[in-house]
Amino acid sequence: MPIWLQWFYLLFWLVLIAFMAIGGYFMFRKFLKALPKQDGKSELDWQNYYIEQTAHLWSEQQKKLLNELVSPVPRLFRDVAKQKIAGKIGEIAYKANAKEMKEEYIIQGYILATPKRDHKWLIKTLQQKNIDLSAYQHLLK
Repeated sequence: MPIWLQWFYLLFWLVLIAFMAIGGYFMFRKFLKALPKQDGKSELDWQNYYIEQTAHLWSEQQKKLLNELVSPVPRLFRDVAKQKIAGKIGEIAYKANAKEMKEEYIIQGYILATPKRDHKWLIKTLQQKNIDLSAYQHLLK
């Protein structure tokens, strides 16, 4: 067997194992989120519950704002990110007994549902829209 073919096989198997490990990592994370907690519901169950309970509160303008905020997320992961953020926004609005969705719930939910590295994008976007961030400084730190 030629040496280049042996190297090809070795490289092929290393790449295959790496892709399987990466996929397994993300599947395991999803599995952990689907496990029921002490109350009998998983994180995903609660997320879906809050989305369903507050779906009627969203206006088209607010949905547009949410879509704009998640636009830097790669298209492959955008729907999952949007659902996670919408779940957190819904939780905030639900616990506040909101009769309508407010911009402050959307901003708070985005800050709480995303990692700190994504807050730069939020700050930049909200400054372009002339939205005051002073009320959210304690969440951004």
